[in-house]
Amino acid sequence: MECVFGLVGDGFALIAADTSAVHSILVHKSNEDKIMILDSHKLLGASGEGGDRVQFTEYIQKNVHLYQFRNGIPLTTAAAANFTRGELAIALRKNPYFVNILLAGYDKDIGPSLYHIDYIATLHKIEKGAFGYGSYFSLSMMDRHYHSRMSLEEAIDLADKCIMEIRSRLVVAPPNFVIKIVDKDGAREYAWRESIKDAGVATA
Repeated sequence: MECVFGLVGDGFALIAADTSAVHSILVHKSNEDKIMILDSHKLLGASGEGGDRVQFTEYIQKNVHLYQFRNGIPLTTAAAANFTRGELAIALRKNPYFVNILLAGYDKDIGPSLYHIDYIATLHKIEKGAFGYGSYFSLSMMDRHYHSRMSLEEAIDLADKCIMEIRSRLVVAPPNFVIKIVDKDGAREYAWRESIKDAGVATA
């Protein structure tokens, strides 16, 4: 029952994601970070099969770093989104990755942006978006409360409303969420919203 959602505000972009690692009826852990810091000014939130998600997002991160190492300049957010979309499209004809992505970034001359990339390599630039079962609730909340030029405080309040709606209305709701933002000062973790904590490993 995954959920990743994001939005663009006034001078920043925000991505929030659940932190549950689930297979079938089992919850393996409740602190899995599904939002990767791609580089200093980019975030990549992903949902999908666990192995595909980890392998593909790490592959994209290393190639973004390789481009910057070779050329001395980082990829723009749009370029990183198009590269990601291209790699998904190539894999689609060979060994497809079942992974859906929200890519957020901040460019000096453009400002914040958010891109929606699904597992069949469809790319759209958006102001708000979501993936997973929680998207049924988070999208409706954002349709109601989102407006362009939101302040960070308003965006965090809206993210909390989305999380509360998911927790109260989704039949098997993920308990914990992580929120990350990217702005002119870089990409960073903002907060965790936890209702349970992983128990420590028992010792004999």
